Amino acid sequence: MKKKIGFIGLGLIGGSLAKAIRQYYPDYQIVAFDKNKETLALATQESLIDVAATTIDENFRNCGYIFLCAPVSYNNAYLPQVKPFLDKDTILTDVGSVKTGIHKEVHRLGMDANFIGGHPMAGSEKSGYPNSKAMLLENAYFVLTPTKEVSREKVDAYTTLIESLKALPIELDCETHDYVTGTISHLPHIIASSLVNYVKQVDTKDELMKLLAAGGFKDITRIASSSPTMWQHICLKNKDNILNILDAYMDELKQIASIIEDEDEQGIYQWFDSSRNYRNSIPNRSSGPIKKVFAVYCDIIDEAGGIATIATILASNNISIKNIGIIHNREFEEGVLRIEFYDEDSSSRAAALLQKHRYVVYVR
Repeated sequence: MKKKIGFIGLGLIGGSLAKAIRQYYPDYQIVAFDKNKETLALATQESLIDVAATTIDENFRNCGYIFLCAPVSYNNAYLPQVKPFLDKDTILTDVGSVKTGIHKEVHRLGMDANFIGGHPMAGSEKSGYPNSKAMLLENAYFVLTPTKEVSREKVDAYTTLIESLKALPIELDCETHDYVTGTISHLPHIIASSLVNYVKQVDTKDELMKLLAAGGFKDITRIASSSPTMWQHICLKNKDNILNILDAYMDELKQIASIIEDEDEQGIYQWFDSSRNYRNSIPNRSSGPIKKVFAVYCDIIDEAGGIATIATILASNNISIKNIGIIHNREFEEGVLRIEFYDEDSSSRAAALLQKHRYVVYVR
């Protein structure tokens, strides 16, 4: 692989990718362009990037990879600017959560032989380069959506790179990707935001709902704190999938409304029992009805004994763990490791103890 990698955009994901590459490939040259000059200055100061480009120019020639890491609409607009600097060996990729649109634009511009779509299933409600970190990608799924024209050698090379960054590559076609993410990622964000907006509209004059909103409500609406700009772009670029999914989801709501109106006791029970059983089968999630979750998220290095060390620290201080596991899909989570406890006191003590042992800890 050519030892030069270009980044268009150094936000949360772009910055995290660049930091992971710098960590595992310290001798590689990293060139980056970002509209935010402060971001480029900080990345230069931290010795993350070798070249801070003020425009997409000759600095991006002879790159082994060029990562498009801006919001999805902007990535499409950058394609014609990047095209002159590609050669036959360059792998062009992106990190957006909508794929069909950029694939169509790549095809229109005749760039299929270079393009492999990418979507790391990792992130946070916090955006921007200051929140990026190398380990954000560790043990997170990384979806690849190759064009039909790109060579198998390029796909295999990209897969190897992703694996070397400790992520988990999965290959899908772009249409399947957009349908799947539309259902498990885009729809939940819309639901969370709609629920928050609804509560805001119907709250009492003294905001009693806001005062009492905690536990389950804050857990299921937490992702409503994500970047409005990012979700504006996603809704516009995955419009057809989202509208179809929303129609189907509203049918589901009408179904439960009808069952409740009919006072169908068995139907109501089966509706909730079905959802409970399916949710409980999803890996790395706590089970049971929605309630306050006492969980700590912790950054750990992917190495043998990492989880065991943390478990030993907690056990030696008489703190019982309810559940522990690596978060593979971290689009909405901070931290690599999720540790759940039985009560708030155990969670608070564990957070303080792990911080004392110099772990980076996130509590919610």
